[in-house]
Amino acid sequence: MNPHVHDLTQVPWNLPSLGEDEIAEVTDTIRSGWLTHGPKAAALEQAVRDELGVPDAFAVSSCTAALHLALLAAGIGDGDEVISPSLTFCAAPNALRQVGARPVFVDVEPATYNVCPEQAEAAITAATKAMVVMHYGGHPCDLAAFRDLADQHGLLLIEDAAHTLLARRDGLRAGTVGDLAAFSFYANKVITTGEGGMLLGRRDLVQRARLLGRHGIDSSVWQRHSGGRTAGYEVTVPGLKYVMSDLAAAVGLPQWRKLAAFTARRAEIAAAYTGALAGLPGLATPAVLPGVEPGWFLYSIFIDPAHAPLTREESAERLRTEYGIATSQHFRPVHTLQVYSGSATCPLPVTETAAARQLSLPCYPAMTDDQVTQVITAVRALWGC
Repeated sequence: MNPHVHDLTQVPWNLPSLGEDEIAEVTDTIRSGWLTHGPKAAALEQAVRDELGVPDAFAVSSCTAALHLALLAAGIGDGDEVISPSLTFCAAPNALRQVGARPVFVDVEPATYNVCPEQAEAAITAATKAMVVMHYGGHPCDLAAFRDLADQHGLLLIEDAAHTLLARRDGLRAGTVGDLAAFSFYANKVITTGEGGMLLGRRDLVQRARLLGRHGIDSSVWQRHSGGRTAGYEVTVPGLKYVMSDLAAAVGLPQWRKLAAFTARRAEIAAAYTGALAGLPGLATPAVLPGVEPGWFLYSIFIDPAHAPLTREESAERLRTEYGIATSQHFRPVHTLQVYSGSATCPLPVTETAAARQLSLPCYPAMTDDQVTQVITAVRALWGC
């Protein structure tokens, strides 16, 4: 073994912050004998409704499930066009394809890498039925502009808030402005249930999604069993099984209570990175626009190979092999993936440039101050500082 190569697990890209509160809640669930969608999932839904002031919320098995249900509940289907960024994970475009809709990819803003409202407006046609806007890395997109755009053109606005649980822009809370919003509680997200998500927004649409997400059955299994009736249900629509289990919700309840602390810690790490890395040649740190309180799911640096001493790929490899620091990339543009090849109908230069230069540094509450310093020291060392 090369003595100069560090332990490759020294600073993982992400680790969930789990403790005795989560263990106690899961233990309580196991002892209760009720493991599937039931009282713990309902409690998590209520916690989200109370915190965000949204009309309704439905705890589901993943953010992808939330996005799929959002489209189904809104009646988005064959031949409908839906505006979406290409600089995103494939979940939202996949959900669009599953309902027969066509994603219309538009470019992002160079400062925040969020969907550009002007680009979105230019892409609206008579076939456009909705917009799916993602809050890249936890920096909210222009919520007011997209709400106005949706209202002006009679479009459904769906927030893909997988990166954003506690973030605001111009006083508007991410996840509360769209007709519907989808949260992710995946293992590496701001809070986790292991696998899981939440659909929230307009009561009529969330109620429709709730029906569709429990096989189209007119009452939940918890409602039937707690009421003493195990049969006596009706299937009113052909649905799917997308509910969150109480085991997952048991992890999520204490996680939700820690959301503010988690977000504050992420902001501390981001501030330390920006203070130490800003100004390095060919390295751009994330922008935060005026009036924005980001959620900092990602801390993305952007490496310009024309001015930096290393490429993005060289930087990632040397951070891993020489310093034991894992990184990630967000994202490969959807329109460049095999199944979506040729789907871009207009140039996406900002998307493609960002995807070629972006590198995500570790930024999560479980990081110690020493690990944060280790990342800073390593990046600066690669830049000869």
